[in-house]
Amino acid sequence: MTDTTVRSDIVLSDSTVYATITAPFDQIDLADWLRNLTDEEYQRCAPGEHKACAHGVTDDGRSETLNVEMIGTTLTIQHAVHDIFEKDHLRLVSISDALTANGWTTSQGIWELRVTDNGDGTARFSNSVIAHPTEDGLAFYEAHGIPLEQAAAARQEASDAHNHVETPHYAASIERRALRQG
Repeated sequence: MTDTTVRSDIVLSDSTVYATITAPFDQIDLADWLRNLTDEEYQRCAPGEHKACAHGVTDDGRSETLNVEMIGTTLTIQHAVHDIFEKDHLRLVSISDALTANGWTTSQGIWELRVTDNGDGTARFSNSVIAHPTEDGLAFYEAHGIPLEQAAAARQEASDAHNHVETPHYAASIERRALRQG
């Protein structure tokens, strides 16, 4: 049995990337966008890296988004529970399964999206991803002789590169939906 207790005192990666959405702020609705994000549109937001997206409900009735993606060389399956689900702010928290060259492990991912009004018919979009290890993840690194600092450096590099690919595509997708809804 795995221990998915999160070690929030340890950061594996922390990446925030910004983009501009050229649509009136009052027409942008992040919750509506994510709720209606299709599998195909998700894949277009990081070609070759995003593999699948679906929406569901946890056993205790909370809404979640399921994402399958490659982050660097790791296949990651995110079970992202909707923690904050508002028009201008999303926060999804996931215990993610990760398939690495050494096998399966887990980590916690916190995915946060925000839009703020620039006051000129555009909005500032931020896409933030923070990862923390689980106790299982820490044991995994130790069992494979991977120093935590090395694991965190690799995760930071892969996560930040991935975020730089997906953020402008997410912004364009949100912009298209906002303009269609307006």
